[in-house]
Amino acid sequence: MSQAREAQKGHARTARRGQNDSPEVKLSKTLSYILRHGAAKEGLVLREDGSILVSELQKFKNLNSATFEQIKRVVDTNDKKRYTLFAEEDKKGHPHWYIRANQGHSINIEKTNLVLLTADSMPKEVIHGTTKEKVALIREKGLSRMGRTHIHFASGLFGDKSVISGMRATSNAFIYIDTAKALHDGIEFYLSENNVILSKGLDNSGVIPAKYFEKIVTQG
Repeated sequence: MSQAREAQKGHARTARRGQNDSPEVKLSKTLSYILRHGAAKEGLVLREDGSILVSELQKFKNLNSATFEQIKRVVDTNDKKRYTLFAEEDKKGHPHWYIRANQGHSINIEKTNLVLLTADSMPKEVIHGTTKEKVALIREKGLSRMGRTHIHFASGLFGDKSVISGMRATSNAFIYIDTAKALHDGIEFYLSENNVILSKGLDNSGVIPAKYFEKIVTQG
């Protein structure tokens, strides 16, 4: 199954679970689906940096009733800082507003705003949160990006002040990466605009093998 199709099926499951969500939560989930997974499927075209004019986004059937102010409120108040809203001026100095997702894509973004991490800039800890039920398979198969373009990590655990995204509250197993060994073998790590650590794995395969795990810690 393709990354985009897997992500779209996930969006459908999320939509069914979120039938009682508030209007702002529903708007945020729709933005997430379009900007990270489903733009092309819905007939919308993202720029090379993953952004799209807000006015174009509002033509989508599930967003045509959303005002700019409502979209801006979702961007400003999102606790995981998933989106960036920015203006570009035309030749007459008129601002045109664009929006993009900061990470979590299942579609390829050609010009990302990711920062390559080095040994000097790498956070002290690089941790992937998962569940205990998945640990045995991860030990066997490695850590996979699944339906996304990158494997996601955080620099701490859920609840740490420095961690706003990249770690789910439901995680009860934590995989710590030996970044020195990974960097030595050519695995690249990037930092997104909302401080999520991302990697395409060994040789851009989408997988980080278990030999690069420093330790696995479980809770509960």
